[in-house]
Amino acid sequence: MSETFGPEPPAAAPQAPATNGRSRALVITAGVLIALFFALTTFSGFYTDRLWYTSGGYGSVFSTMLWTRVALFAVFGLVMALVVALNVVLAYRLRPVFVGMGDTNGMGRYRDAITPIRRWVVIGVAVVLALFSGTSGAGAWRTYLLWRNGNDFGTTDAQFGRDIGFFVFDLPWLHFLVDFAMAVFVVSLLAAALTHYLYGGISLQGPGDRLTGAAQAQLSLLLGLFVLAKGADYWLDRFDLVSQAGSLITGITYTDDNAVLPAKNILLGISIICAVLFFLNVWRRTWMLPSVGIALLALSAILLGVIWPGIVQQFQVKPSEADRERDYIARNIESTRAAYDLEDVEVERFTPQNTLGSSLAQLDGETKSIPLVDPQVVRPAFEQTQQVRAYYSVADVLDVDRYDIDGVERALVLGVRELNPEGVPDQNWSNLATVYTHGNGIIAAYANQRDRSDDEQVDTESSGANEVGIEWAQGTQSNEQDLQDATGGFEQRVYYGEQSPTYSVVGKAEEGDPDVELNLPTVGSDDDSTTTTFEAEGDAPVGSLFNRLMFAIKFGEPNFLLSDRVNSGSKVLYDREPSQRVEKAAPWLTVDSDPYPAVVDNRIVWILDGYTVTDRYPGAERESFDDMTDDALATAPTGLQTLPTDEINYMRNAVKATVDAYTGEVTLYEWDDEDPILKAWKGAFPGTVEPREAISEELMEHLRYPEDLFKVQRYQFARYHVTDPGDWYQGNNRWEVPEDPDVSGTFQPPYRLFVDNPAAEGSDESFALTSVYVPFRKNNLASFVSVNSDAQSEQYGEMSVLELPNEQTPGPALVANQFSSDQDVADALAQFNRSGARVLRGNLLTLPVNDGLMYVQPVYALRELSDASFPILRYVLTKYGDNIGLGTTLRDSLEDLIRSSGVTPSNTGGGGGNGGNNQGDGGDEGSEPLSGSVSEQIEQLLSDAEEAFNAADESFADGDLGAYQDSVEEAQDLIAQALELAGASGEEAPEDSEEGSGGS
Repeated sequence: MSETFGPEPPAAAPQAPATNGRSRALVITAGVLIALFFALTTFSGFYTDRLWYTSGGYGSVFSTMLWTRVALFAVFGLVMALVVALNVVLAYRLRPVFVGMGDTNGMGRYRDAITPIRRWVVIGVAVVLALFSGTSGAGAWRTYLLWRNGNDFGTTDAQFGRDIGFFVFDLPWLHFLVDFAMAVFVVSLLAAALTHYLYGGISLQGPGDRLTGAAQAQLSLLLGLFVLAKGADYWLDRFDLVSQAGSLITGITYTDDNAVLPAKNILLGISIICAVLFFLNVWRRTWMLPSVGIALLALSAILLGVIWPGIVQQFQVKPSEADRERDYIARNIESTRAAYDLEDVEVERFTPQNTLGSSLAQLDGETKSIPLVDPQVVRPAFEQTQQVRAYYSVADVLDVDRYDIDGVERALVLGVRELNPEGVPDQNWSNLATVYTHGNGIIAAYANQRDRSDDEQVDTESSGANEVGIEWAQGTQSNEQDLQDATGGFEQRVYYGEQSPTYSVVGKAEEGDPDVELNLPTVGSDDDSTTTTFEAEGDAPVGSLFNRLMFAIKFGEPNFLLSDRVNSGSKVLYDREPSQRVEKAAPWLTVDSDPYPAVVDNRIVWILDGYTVTDRYPGAERESFDDMTDDALATAPTGLQTLPTDEINYMRNAVKATVDAYTGEVTLYEWDDEDPILKAWKGAFPGTVEPREAISEELMEHLRYPEDLFKVQRYQFARYHVTDPGDWYQGNNRWEVPEDPDVSGTFQPPYRLFVDNPAAEGSDESFALTSVYVPFRKNNLASFVSVNSDAQSEQYGEMSVLELPNEQTPGPALVANQFSSDQDVADALAQFNRSGARVLRGNLLTLPVNDGLMYVQPVYALRELSDASFPILRYVLTKYGDNIGLGTTLRDSLEDLIRSSGVTPSNTGGGGGNGGNNQGDGGDEGSEPLSGSVSEQIEQLLSDAEEAFNAADESFADGDLGAYQDSVEEAQDLIAQALELAGASGEEAPEDSEEGSGGS
């Protein structure tokens, strides 16, 4: 049996190589396919990016970034690879002659395995190291370009006397070079030591020397170079102290100056000595002195770098820290105010009055611009009343801008009607990518709209859809038409916006082909939706087979290759969010988190602010950018991070940018022409930033002071308005941004208002960005801060602060509590709870009025049981001094506020009734204070009343009953004031008063 079956095993043996061969082939094939997939994916991203930059006019940006990265990758990758490979080869050539004889380290079998393929091993290791080092070098392209194009700031730091440009532009690049050099020497040392150990140059066992002479010489040289590079690192670390964050301040402190800085100098000297000892060891062949040197360096690093500064801090600084740190705090204050552009902020003492001294007509005029439409709260109203179709939507937080409407500058709440892909019917690729491609138009509402008359009652018990009080929302249709009329009309289609789809395929093959993209009709049209075709350049052509393949890979969508909707004339729109487009066109900018739309030159454009930032400004306080800009209305942080962390200590609004909502065209305009960082980036990317003079007059009308910059400045100024180092250290008069009364744990956002400065005589009302401060960890009001936001004004960017006496004026949290606990307010709002509605409180605004500060807050009602419900403005709350006003309109609330102060409305010119369809219509004539004798004042009032009656006649003839009613009420108020003055003085009113009262 053994003879019969014995030969069978050998017969089966030849099958094993075939099986192994097939398995190996499958593995190789799979590896090749995976590598090909990643290669194609990487190339498709690179290729489509190139198309995007080229079509957008920023091909030079792409080229500069590409070739800079390639050059850095090549240089640093080759240096690392060549130096390490050279040391490995050198170690191999310096191996002992009789290697292998008397092998005591057990490396013989490894040596036998590697020696035949040693060249490939060296090449492979060099390639891997080149990839890692090259990638690190390419990632430092921003640091390199700033160093290459940097210039002087024109000011020097207080510690070293060097220009600030050295710290911002040169120091980071020098650090990178030194760190890279240390990495090269460490890797080379390890590679050489391993080679020597493998080939017998190093022997850790057995008798005799542990290292051969050649191994000792090579390793000593590499160790010396490493220690020398470490010495250079100590030298550079000295300059880092000026921007190093500490427990007290950012920058040099007493301990740094008197312990850390001397320690760095000493360690630098020891490093040089150690390096010399290692170099001498190449010839002396003894490790005693280098070992002593390196031990001394390590011990000194601990004693001088850690223990000694701790002793100085504990026993010299802490017992009298305020005195020790005084000069260093003064430097920090000066540098911080300079870095955040706070040097020229004016702080004025302001004692607000608690009693209103104005008539209702005067207050009506002074508060005409208060925005009662909260951009965050009213979004659902915009959605429900004006989105037109389910596939349209508006941003979560609406925007506020100014427009000249019929000769009056009005604040408008704006929402771009953008495409909402989730609302697209039939969710297939054809609809999502080729039919529903864009939004249409802007929804507009007056920020200070008032539509209800006094005799209208709030139907709080209605179980159906509330109709009363939604006119301001339904009026957005007419307001949108007002916007069209004021701007002369504009392109409605919105292909680029904050909520645009990831990509869309647009365009048609030939002239005369039917349009296939959905297009909403223009404002005021009753037609059904029509179709249209995108006629601009687009982000990339996709007609060729190769381009279709590239985009199919990029988006993981085979329909680019299969669908007939992709034709020879098709274009792809992608990277469509405005901030994303600006970040790609200017990858060195930090972009403001709030793009806002405007109608400029008959186009909808998105306006964005770009910042240059650094964390290297000497002595200025460093803080997280996200933390400083976070508030109740803040959107997600910017996607592009130009610094290693999000901490900054210098910021400038260097660039204003626009993105055309139809074409996607990105335009960058120089704004701060004195910013050295902007100058450096302009040198790196020449021709990408337009000069400031290129900004059109119409665009200039819509530029404004950016919110993120103001948030950062108000955050820093809360502490750095104190300029005395002693007071700063003690925390005397320290402020903070208050929490939002309705959103716990976040800052109250700033608000855009038309305000004047009551502390400055003759000041004109200006469009401003405003906020308030409260004392640190307290709730009373500390100050009111505003910055001129009108880019056309000569005072643009000027920040003024009204500092209030302590403990006298309540802050936002206390005011919100007073509103809630007021009996009249509580009774009015309780009605909504009984009717199944929920109360939403709008922005709690603070603004100067007369010689005091007024709080205004709109209150909305939302019926929670209906999906179609949206907030409706129901009440307006006001507070001035100790008095609170409540009304269904701002005018009603002001009248109630005056009444609650103990003055009858007639004595103040007050009266029932609404001030008109918008707050800018009423009370303008009464806003001028009366002067002269009683008779002259009566004459002035009656003359104003006659003008009001004439205006009423004109309005009646024009069919404008709203304006007619406003003018009649104004005239009646003026006559009432005249009669009151006449009665109080004993004089008789002129005879024409009766005649005038019936003139209309």
